Amino acid sequence: MTVKRVSPQEADQLVREEGYVYLDVRSIPEFEAGHPPGAYNVPIMHTTPAGMQPNTEFMAVVAAVFPKHAKLVIGCRSGNRSLRAAQILLQAGFEDVVDQRAGLAGARDAFGQLQEPGWVSEGLDMATEAHPERAYEALLARASG
Repeated sequence: MTVKRVSPQEADQLVREEGYVYLDVRSIPEFEAGHPPGAYNVPIMHTTPAGMQPNTEFMAVVAAVFPKHAKLVIGCRSGNRSLRAAQILLQAGFEDVVDQRAGLAGARDAFGQLQEPGWVSEGLDMATEAHPERAYEALLARASG
């Protein structure tokens, strides 16, 4: 199953003009430091003292919050976690999932050289305050409740 990948500008346009929702799959601290306005946060990985660990409730939370026909743009820091999340969601039956290439910080090669600018370096809007109902804690509660 091929994931449609779009640039940061295309992702922004999908959210602003075509009814897509931005789903940020970065960790909670990354999301709290800044994210696209209106984004939802469901981490695919959690930051732990032992390093990044898979979020075993990722699929359950996304499925509880979004219907399978939801229009979702998936983003992360550099495009790796978001691509993996998009693949998981498409395999689970989500119909309209788009991965935002290059994430917020940009895609880099093995030597750390910027290959494609991300959301931030493209000058797209950022927010530091999340809508309370779109932060992971609230979404997890919705899935559990």
